[in-house]
Amino acid sequence: MDNNRAEAERWYGQARFDLEAARSSVTAGNYEWACFQAQQAAEKALKALLLRQGKREFLSHSIHDLLRELQRFAPEFEDVSEARRLDEYYIPTRYPNGLPGTVLPHDFYSEKEALECIDLAASVLKLISQTLG
Repeated sequence: MDNNRAEAERWYGQARFDLEAARSSVTAGNYEWACFQAQQAAEKALKALLLRQGKREFLSHSIHDLLRELQRFAPEFEDVSEARRLDEYYIPTRYPNGLPGTVLPHDFYSEKEALECIDLAASVLKLISQTLG
């Protein structure tokens, strides 16, 4: 279990860096990256807690799926269920063919969306920091 604890701390540490990178991307005007980085922060933080619980492999990148898995033993994660919306930013923020038409992700996403994504991810990280202790 000590290996899982150390690995969980690594994943949570990277989640914190990803959230900070999202904030930096907003400052730079790279809102599409901020949205994706926020999704990554939440995903890695959720996986950190699952690692701490003994899980060893992950097949999903879905915040929705990871939250559902966590809610089985930690019902308080229902409080951050709105973070499942971050799944909407996993692919279309990164690929020029991820959105309808010919619009590029860089021209599509707004500061408002980026800040909303950061808030969603921050709520997940806050709850997980309280849970990891």
